[in-house]
Amino acid sequence: MSRVSNLARGMAVALAVLLTLVAWRPIAFASDASFTVPDESSIPSGPVGDAIRRGRLLLTETATQLPEYAGNDLRCSSCHLEAGRRPYAAPWVGIWGVFPEYRSRNARINALEDRINDCFERSLNGKRLPLDSDDLRAMMSYMHWLSQGVPTGVSVTGRGFRRIEAPAPPDSRRGRVVYDTRCAACHGPEGQGMAGSGGEILYPPLWGPRSFNVGAGMARLSTAAAFVKANMPFHEPGTLTDQEAFDVAAFFTAQPRPDFSSKHLDWPKGGKPKDARY
Repeated sequence: MSRVSNLARGMAVALAVLLTLVAWRPIAFASDASFTVPDESSIPSGPVGDAIRRGRLLLTETATQLPEYAGNDLRCSSCHLEAGRRPYAAPWVGIWGVFPEYRSRNARINALEDRINDCFERSLNGKRLPLDSDDLRAMMSYMHWLSQGVPTGVSVTGRGFRRIEAPAPPDSRRGRVVYDTRCAACHGPEGQGMAGSGGEILYPPLWGPRSFNVGAGMARLSTAAAFVKANMPFHEPGTLTDQEAFDVAAFFTAQPRPDFSSKHLDWPKGGKPKDARY
């Protein structure tokens, strides 16, 4: 065998070994991006800037701006605090680039507009906006602006909620005590919320006919506890223990609230969480 043939054979073996190593190399996923809220000065002029500002208005004054679609006294920013700019309060910073995504609740690939409409039906106990709605596009424009600089497909640190575990089984009786001492001053003794002098909702109702329905994410114990732990009481966030957060969540999530007529369609392929209200 010629020297050239031996050299070619050796190179082929080396290449095969290299490809094998590459094939078995662990996949490296990108780290979460930093949580950075864009400066207001970056909102452009013209129609795009107008849409961004309109979107922020709709998301922070939803019930008054979109009464035909919002069915209760909540606004989108009741859960997505500080107009979607607070970490671990389901922020919209970076949300643009993580959709579409699969959700087991409807066993479908969901686009961002599907996710927004899902909240209108459940958290706002209302109805879906048409997909060609200028209002829906305005809300998406605001989320797109908040997400500038975040790479597509990468989550930001602080996305969603920081999940916690209950040290002991949640107790709604203890939760009632936590509610009365730490929550009722804003949300009312019977969870009806608090309105301002002009009738505007300052603090949303946590149960009753004007609150989120049983199909909302916040109706789940684990989600409510995570939100409470990171963000409540509103003026003293993070001061409740994990146990107190679970106890008070066990109390208010179990209170009467609107039904969700399409709940029978949820989790058609399984995966229903244990703390779902139905």
